[in-house]
Amino acid sequence: MQMVALIAASLPGLAALGALLFTWMQVGQASKELRISEHGQITSRFNAAVGNLGSQSLDVRLGGIYALQRIMQDSVRDHPTVVSVLAAFAQRHAGSSTKSLKEPLAASRDDHRPKADVQAAIATLARRPSERDGGAIIDLTYSDLRGLRFTGKASINLPEADLSDADLRWATLSGANLRKASLSYANLESAYLDGAYLRAADLTAASLVGTVFTGANLREADMTCGGGILSETGQEIEPAFCVDLQYAWLDDTDLRNAKMSNADLREANLAGADLRHADLTNADLAKADLTNANFRGAKLTGAKFQDAKRTGARGLP
Repeated sequence: MQMVALIAASLPGLAALGALLFTWMQVGQASKELRISEHGQITSRFNAAVGNLGSQSLDVRLGGIYALQRIMQDSVRDHPTVVSVLAAFAQRHAGSSTKSLKEPLAASRDDHRPKADVQAAIATLARRPSERDGGAIIDLTYSDLRGLRFTGKASINLPEADLSDADLRWATLSGANLRKASLSYANLESAYLDGAYLRAADLTAASLVGTVFTGANLREADMTCGGGILSETGQEIEPAFCVDLQYAWLDDTDLRNAKMSNADLREANLAGADLRHADLTNADLAKADLTNANFRGAKLTGAKFQDAKRTGARGLP
C-alpha cells in the first residue's frame, strides 16, 4: 500500500516533468526552424543584392551595396563572403592603375574622384567590423583610386588590405587603420595619411613623393627597394625600384625599426620623428629637416646628410 501511495504521489511530478521536456523539445524545434527560415531569407537577400550590382543603373547598384552592408550587420556567417564580393566589385569598377598612372599628377585632389558606387563599396568595407572577416582579404590591387576619401567621422578600418600597385594619388586616408596593409609599388603621391596606423605595413618600392604622414605610426614598416632582378651572370635584368619620399611630411612620425635602406628622403620633413633603430643604410637625406629627430640606434652606414637641417637631432654621427 505504501508503494502504491508513493507512486500515486509521484505521478503529478512526473507528468509535469514530461510536459516540461515536451515543451523544451518544441521550443528547440521551433528555434531550428526559425534559423533555417532566417538563413533562407538572408540567402534570398544576398542573391538579390548581388544581382543589383550588375545593373546599368547607378541607383540600383548603390542599393545593392547598401543591402550587402545590412547583410554584413545581420549575419556573421555571411560577413566574409560579402567582404570578398564588395572588394571584387570595387576593384573591377574602379579602373586599372596601369592605365591611370600614365596620366600626370592632378593639380588638386578635387580633380579626380572614384565613381560613386566604387566609393560606396570601399566605404562599406572601411567601416565594417574587421574582426568578423574570417580570413577574407580586401583585394584592391592595381586599382585606380585617385582622390579616394571618406565623409563623416567614422573610422577607416582597412588592416591587412592589399593595395599593391594601386594609384592612390591625392587620396585622403587620415587616421586610417592600415596595419600590415600591402602598399608595395603603390603610388601615394600627395596623399594624406596623417595620423594613420601603418605599423608593419609593406611599402616596398612605393612612390611617396609629397605624402603627408604627420603623426602617423610607421613602426616596423618596410620601405625598402623592390625589383633588382639579376641574371645568373650577375647582370641586372630589372633595375631596383626604391621608395621615393622626396618632400614627404614625416614630422612627429613613429619610424622606430622601420626599414628604409636606399630610400630617397631629399628635402623631406622629419622634424621630431622617432627613428630609433631604423635602417637608413645608404638613404639620401640631403636638405631634409631633421630638427629634434631621434636617430639613436639607427643604421646610418652610407647615409647622406648634405645640407640637412640637424638642429637638436639626436644619434647622428
